[in-house]
Amino acid sequence: MTLSSSLPGLWLGSESALQPARPPTAQLLSATPLIVLVGVTGVGKSTALAALSAEHLRVLPDRREVTDAVMIGPLAGRAVSDRQERFALSARYREAHPGGMAQALGGLWAAPEAGERLVFDGLRGLDEVQYAAGQCAGWRFVNLHAPDVLRVRRLLGRNDSFDQVQSSSGGDLARELAALPGAGQVFTPTELAELAALEAEGHPPADILAKTRIVLTEKLNYDPAAACTFLLTLPPERVLDLDTAALSPLEVARRIRSWL
Repeated sequence: MTLSSSLPGLWLGSESALQPARPPTAQLLSATPLIVLVGVTGVGKSTALAALSAEHLRVLPDRREVTDAVMIGPLAGRAVSDRQERFALSARYREAHPGGMAQALGGLWAAPEAGERLVFDGLRGLDEVQYAAGQCAGWRFVNLHAPDVLRVRRLLGRNDSFDQVQSSSGGDLARELAALPGAGQVFTPTELAELAALEAEGHPPADILAKTRIVLTEKLNYDPAAACTFLLTLPPERVLDLDTAALSPLEVARRIRSWL
């Protein structure tokens, strides 16, 4: 049994009548060897997970599921689908838990089978990777990154029901994109023009605005560049850095398998 029906194979840090007793083989994840994907939405984590699955590793419930069970549910008391509202609730959690998802995950328990290696998708931002690297000595990191315009394109193409943000367009897409909070901090004028041009490729303006909002909100809440800079200070056996814009999915998989 589990922490909740959505988190198979994980247990809370404290015993509770709401969950069965942990098995005697259970270990705190902070003290368990773990392969962790690092990266914001649209950087290619699904490709990396596919490569890791081929190595017969066990993929734990992902960031979204742990967030629902440990952060969103307790704070909101209900399910929350809007991405921006979820970011706000996650920020509230981080005020009390500076390690964010790394701290939440490290406090859970798992019972890996003999010789089994665990995988988690994933961590984001400097605070999370610093906490994980310092407090969880057995964790190794696959850091994935891609340009923000490409991330918007990938979000438009993947049709994930989780990518929900309330958005509508009044007709002047270029102006609306430039007016989004943080747009001038994240995108250059040329990149904003590239995003506006996606309408000519058949993408509805409201969808372009919604996916751009997701990328902006993530970028402003979790600084991928700062996380990457820190991870590259770790020994190479602890971190693999992959630019998924420059590498094909097959090459991403090959490099991960070689690093493992």
